[in-house]
Amino acid sequence: MIRFLPTSRATASLALLFALSSFNAYAFFDDKEARKNIEQTNARLSQIEAQLNERVTTLEQQKSTQAVLELSTQIDAIRSELAQLRGQIEVLTYELGEAKRRQRDLYTDLDSRLTRLEGGQISGQTMGGAAAVDPTATEPTSAGDDAAEQKAYDAAMEQFKRGDYAGAATAFTAFTVTHPQSPLASSAQYWVGNARFAQRDYRAAVAAQTQLLQKYPDSAKVPDAMLNLASAHAELGDRATSRRILQDIIAKYPNSDAAAKARQRLR
Repeated sequence: MIRFLPTSRATASLALLFALSSFNAYAFFDDKEARKNIEQTNARLSQIEAQLNERVTTLEQQKSTQAVLELSTQIDAIRSELAQLRGQIEVLTYELGEAKRRQRDLYTDLDSRLTRLEGGQISGQTMGGAAAVDPTATEPTSAGDDAAEQKAYDAAMEQFKRGDYAGAATAFTAFTVTHPQSPLASSAQYWVGNARFAQRDYRAAVAAQTQLLQKYPDSAKVPDAMLNLASAHAELGDRATSRRILQDIIAKYPNSDAAAKARQRLR
């Protein structure tokens, strides 16, 4: 049986502290950059909405046929850019959450390794010389499946980031069919609706988000899906349904980010 030198605990502790400090600095950078990008995108969104209101006021003052046609074209272009900006905000928020998750997972992994090191499990052998079995080890097949799911999900997300909304919608739909039981399935379904909205296919966005609410009623993405659903109904001219959904978000998920956005839209 291998005996640890007195310095093994100190060495392992120092290694853990060094790894955590290095990763925390990286994670902080990721958080800071993501928040900065979200703030910039929100500012751009507010600017575009102000421009839209200004042009509507101009239309009301001019009341000419030519002005109506020109403004209608401009409004369509602005709506398209608004949809893209909302998609960018969703992506940035997702990336910020992923950075925090990676930080948490690394801390848990390093803490687990240190615990095993201090308990003598690093020897890889039992008292009788047989190979030790690590009870915390994950089955290779399961780990491989998780990695494949994450890879497919990330590939679809990359398409969305590039502005390939049709490709992203197809990829995320394929993900929900191939991995219906995955923890990422509800998020993939949400991004199907978001991609359709960015394409200005509002009926498809309504169908996708409604499917999420029906198949994954307990998902953390439900409030965001409802917010996207309200936006799609508003774009289809169904203001009453849009308003009702916004009120439902506030009533059912009062402390969510979606509820805060719903309150702003109802003002």
